[in-house]
Amino acid sequence: MSKSDSQIVRLDRMPVVPAWAVARVPVSSDTEAAFLAGAALNTLDNLVRLQPDWAGVWRQRLALKCAVSAVRLTGRSEDEAALRDVWVLRGAGDDLGPAGSIFAAYKRLAARSVPIDMKVLRELTDLFTIRWSDELAAIPAMTDDLNQAGRMAPFAAAAIVAEVLSVRPDAEALAWWLADWVLAQRLNWDRPIPLLMAHRASPAFRLEAGRGRVRPAEPGFERAVCLALAQASAEACRLASELARRADRLVAVAPKLRAKGAGEAIRILLDEDAVSGALRTARLSRWASRRLFERLIEFDAVRELSGRSTFRIYGL
Repeated sequence: MSKSDSQIVRLDRMPVVPAWAVARVPVSSDTEAAFLAGAALNTLDNLVRLQPDWAGVWRQRLALKCAVSAVRLTGRSEDEAALRDVWVLRGAGDDLGPAGSIFAAYKRLAARSVPIDMKVLRELTDLFTIRWSDELAAIPAMTDDLNQAGRMAPFAAAAIVAEVLSVRPDAEALAWWLADWVLAQRLNWDRPIPLLMAHRASPAFRLEAGRGRVRPAEPGFERAVCLALAQASAEACRLASELARRADRLVAVAPKLRAKGAGEAIRILLDEDAVSGALRTARLSRWASRRLFERLIEFDAVRELSGRSTFRIYGL
């Protein structure tokens, strides 16, 4: 079987969360919510195990969605386009600002798995602009205890949110970041998938009769996290199917590209959410890069994401 044949088979077999695993009506049973989360996470796990070539851009695009939600939590209004601008157009040593720093935290979550030690924790609090305190120093021990306790993944994720907010109610963005990290640890993924922050305001957390939202450590919070994870997993799988088709198109046109650095540029497009139209590599000049992206647009293999005529940004 050729490489292209293998890609076609993989696209045909893309894992899809079954419709019944995402609740359409209120769920009052913890057991049912856990069952739905388990079914959805099993599908997502199957996708993760495929290790597709485009897994990098998939994780980074999920990171962008979570970053927007975290930015809104702080009262700021930057959207996906604004965060892309901050990141892609940054210069060496530039201050990313509060919103850009939050995006950096989520890009870091998506890029690799790191142990949550004191050094990493202090770096995260800086990115989230959270004041350091002795209470936060207990978080590495919290994550270790959850990993050793062997709790089911959704409940471990809910527990770290509740534990962090019990000592620092102002650290919610960090708490949800850690929830995705704990989830990956419990599911034995090689790196986390940004999921929960983008769904912290989902209907799963709303109480009936306009009584507000269920809070961490309150009855019903674990159930809400389970339902949010089912929804997040379904949306992540749908995004994966969309990106798989676009990546397949990009790889298919690669032999038609004459630029010497085209292969490296394609690899970056498969790894990153967005790439500057002025991309420079060891084998690709700015002029060659501009021509390469023009060709990829002609082939309908990438999209221009900024909508501008200058400072263009490209991605799948």
